[in-house]
Order: sequence, then structure tokens, then C-alpha cells
Amino acid sequence: MTESDPDRDPDEHVRYARYRRAFADVVPEDGAGLVARVLTDPDGAMAGSAVREYLDRRAVELFTDPGYPAWRAEMAEVVAANDFVSRRLREWTLLRAAAVGEPWEADELLAATDWCQLHAAETSTAGAVLAALVEGGRTKRIRSAAKSRSRKVK
Repeated sequence: MTESDPDRDPDEHVRYARYRRAFADVVPEDGAGLVARVLTDPDGAMAGSAVREYLDRRAVELFTDPGYPAWRAEMAEVVAANDFVSRRLREWTLLRAAAVGEPWEADELLAATDWCQLHAAETSTAGAVLAALVEGGRTKRIRSAAKSRSRKVK
């Protein structure tokens, strides 16, 4: 770490804030390059967190956009070595599939993280998603949220 390399400030909090600013300003076509660069940070947990935040924002922006599959493919290649970020990308893709009527598997949803299940329970309008979570959601909070949401979307 040298002073000439601003991304390698010894303080991970400073680097994290810098990465967040860079992700806020990056144009979409440069996103994959920035993700790849950030994931080289020696603090893998911090780097993964910064990338995950960007990934969440872009996934929401592209959720029903026809460009999502190409973006997902590009991101999947860049984040393949980071299990945390790769899983989040797979979960966004699962959530999107259910939302836009593409094939998805209930077993995959029920094996997903609490974050994914809760997000689906709180936002999905797909009856099959909500039914799966009412019956098999991992936590009481997830099952309750799915039950409440299913009443609202009927």
C-alpha cells in the first residue's frame, strides 16, 4: 500500500467509502471493470460488501429490463471467485425469474438466504412464490410476511 495508490489506503473504512463513491458515479458500461478492481482489495469482506451494494442497486434498476440477462452474465464472470457476491447475483436472478414469469424452482427459493426469502415475501406478487414461502420459509418472520403479502395481492 502506497500513497500513490489511492485505492490502497491502509484504512479499510476510507477505501470502502471511496469504493461506494466510485460505484455511485460509475457509468453502466464501466461497472464490471470497477467491480473487478474492487474485488482485488486485500480486505475481501469489505470489498464484497461494497460490490454487493452496487450489485443490489443495479439489479433493482435492471430488474424487469431486457438488458438484465446480459448484465447478469457479465457480472457472473467478474464475481465468480467471490462466493458472497456470486450468491447474491444468483438470488437476484431467481427473484427476477419469478417476477417476470420465467421458470424458477421453489426448492431453490427455499434454499436461498434469509435476505432473498424475506425480500421475496415482502415484494413478490407471484402467488406461487408467496405460497412456497408461507409453507416453507426459513423463519417465522418470512412465513408471516409471505402470508400477509399473499392476502394483499389476491
